[in-house]
Amino acid sequence: MSAQDHFSGMKTSRRVGILNADINPAELSNLSSKYEVNFFSLSFNISNNKVGFSDIVNGNNIEDLIFKGNEPVNMRIDAEIFGPGFAMKINKWSLGLTTKGYAQLNLVDVDPNLGDAINSGINNIIPGSTTIINNDNNQRLNGTSWGEVGFSAARNLFENEKHKLNAGATIKLLFPDSYTNLGLDKFQGTINTLATEAYLNNTQANLNIAYSENLSGSNTNFSDYSKSIFGNLNGFAVDLGLNYRLKDKDDYKINAGLSVRNIGAMTFKNTGNSSTNYNLKIQPTIANPNGLALSQFQNIGSLSDVETILQNDGYLTKTESNTDFKVNLPTILSLYADVKVYSKFYLTLYTQQKLRDNGENNQIITQNVISITPRYSLKNFEVYSAWANNEISGTTGGLGFRAYGFYLGSSSIVTALVSDTKQADFYIGYRLGLR
Repeated sequence: MSAQDHFSGMKTSRRVGILNADINPAELSNLSSKYEVNFFSLSFNISNNKVGFSDIVNGNNIEDLIFKGNEPVNMRIDAEIFGPGFAMKINKWSLGLTTKGYAQLNLVDVDPNLGDAINSGINNIIPGSTTIINNDNNQRLNGTSWGEVGFSAARNLFENEKHKLNAGATIKLLFPDSYTNLGLDKFQGTINTLATEAYLNNTQANLNIAYSENLSGSNTNFSDYSKSIFGNLNGFAVDLGLNYRLKDKDDYKINAGLSVRNIGAMTFKNTGNSSTNYNLKIQPTIANPNGLALSQFQNIGSLSDVETILQNDGYLTKTESNTDFKVNLPTILSLYADVKVYSKFYLTLYTQQKLRDNGENNQIITQNVISITPRYSLKNFEVYSAWANNEISGTTGGLGFRAYGFYLGSSSIVTALVSDTKQADFYIGYRLGLR
């Protein structure tokens, strides 16, 4: 998926393997060895648009810091895991089998005033104050986990002394495990503070609350999603790609590619699932003359608790409800070119652009990324520094290396140490190539 540009730098390595085929299945035709075995790969990422690296790693009241200021809050916590995988070349064909897992938890375009009032109550708001919120975005709290088994095939379409052209495709079987979504679309409301409480009034919004059965009791922590990844088979997706090489003896001058990935969706089917659309309207009533007390939401553990509170207070009108719901994968367009600058020095240009709107309630979230990676690459050793502009965390710079089949890196460690960037991530893995 590479929603956070996982394994940045390694997926465009000159030593071509299963990771390269993840951003473009046509890269399988460029396998550096006849057989490739992937043992494990793990990438973990936290990014946001408010809180610095030092606060993230030290755990300095992230919930309080992230809702400061007036800019909408965007925060991502996600992991990408490659399990056992295998690839091989057979004449002009190359075949691959991969296993992968994903887990993520996201905040999307959350109004900081509303978030702060719910998180801290009156503590960070001046008593007697009034705050008017008018947010046209769909504010989302969203989390999901799922597994994949991919079957890839690539073929060399044309090759001579100067040029090489490949095409490839991956068919992915999807195993959805857990999902939650709270979406507040076109939210309008007023927060009034009285004594020791913050109240919400004059409020209207379109509300979606969705959760799979296994998360009906707890779904507000990342561990709720990472503890289980593979569910039952219930979805399909496709990756398509083209690859071109301008050759240079046994190497290349340019290795370029184009791919469209994650064309597909998965369905959560269980009688214990719930996806409901509501009209949310909050006005003072005889039972609640001051409106909705926001302190009720400070220590809840699940979206079903939110649903119960709002229903009991009479603020919800149901418009649609289902136990089965379909969730779209984050379809993205990827473009890249790895250019030989001089001898063993290379420069990689890469971009991924999302083709779906993160504001849709049935959409798994991704981000746009543009990166540049200078590298020094030998047959059994490689060192590189990936620099990127990420839609959420801004500019990041990192370091990584490969020694034979082992690799380790971070796409944000340099900027984290120099400028306290708003991202923390690392990746590690091991693979083996066999002639």
